[in-house]
Amino acid sequence: MTNRYDVLMERLSRGGRLLIDGATGTEIERRGVPMIENAWNGGGALTDPDIVRQVHEDYIRHGAQLIISNTFSTARHVLEDVGLSDQFEFLNRRSVELACEARENMNAPHVLVAGGITHWSFTGNDPSNDQLRKNVTDQAAIMAAAGADIIMLEMMADIERLLILLDASQQSGLPVWVGFSCQIDGQGVVRLLDGPTLAEGIAAIQAKKVPLVSIMHTEVDDIDACLDVLAGSWSGPIGVYAHSGHFVDPNWIFNDTISPEDYTAAAGRWLDRGVQIIGGCCGIGIEHIAHLSENLSL
Repeated sequence: MTNRYDVLMERLSRGGRLLIDGATGTEIERRGVPMIENAWNGGGALTDPDIVRQVHEDYIRHGAQLIISNTFSTARHVLEDVGLSDQFEFLNRRSVELACEARENMNAPHVLVAGGITHWSFTGNDPSNDQLRKNVTDQAAIMAAAGADIIMLEMMADIERLLILLDASQQSGLPVWVGFSCQIDGQGVVRLLDGPTLAEGIAAIQAKKVPLVSIMHTEVDDIDACLDVLAGSWSGPIGVYAHSGHFVDPNWIFNDTISPEDYTAAAGRWLDRGVQIIGGCCGIGIEHIAHLSENLSL
């Protein structure tokens, strides 16, 4: 655990706020990094490291105090689906290193680097629970050795797999934050993408020493309902990084993407509700983070 992480958590304990980055995957897509069917942009550190690094630098330049590695689609089971399993160690190590290099290039030693890990599969070919545990234990250890300050569990949609990822990631010795992805069903109930309720997801981690929970990769219009659930069930710090647009494998489709002005207005409401960490997920880019930085007290 790094000193900059301790400084951040002390700041949050006093009611401070934090601006994190926007999407890395969709931003490198905008800049021409090739997408891979069933592995989205997992090869970015191999094919276009300079672009990946530049995106991280641009977010830091516009005020991000935490950046997430481009590792959403570098899980071993994802790479196995597309014949790139031999690049597992390289892609996870190099992706974290690129974020660390961006921090150094921007002379911003206070910026935290998070290693992003998920159980998500683009094909539905999920590994067994035992294999998933080993895969994530290895992935988190690679990220810790490469210089990550924390692990971010992203798009948590299934409680059983969430708990496997949480336990395996904590073996790295790094703090582990949990990001839930949600939708609202026809009865108005907030559910994780694979079906369990958000309330059930929160209950499952209450005793697991999770420092912070985020609502991420969730529609902007659904965030307030998610915060309603958290208000009655979670006492720790809360983050939000929503998305805008939609995914058609292997690309993100930037249709009707929310404007920076409207995203900032929504983020202001979330901050008024006690959210302490604000950023963006797919479709939320540099211009959104710049507008947040310029117009909100973060």
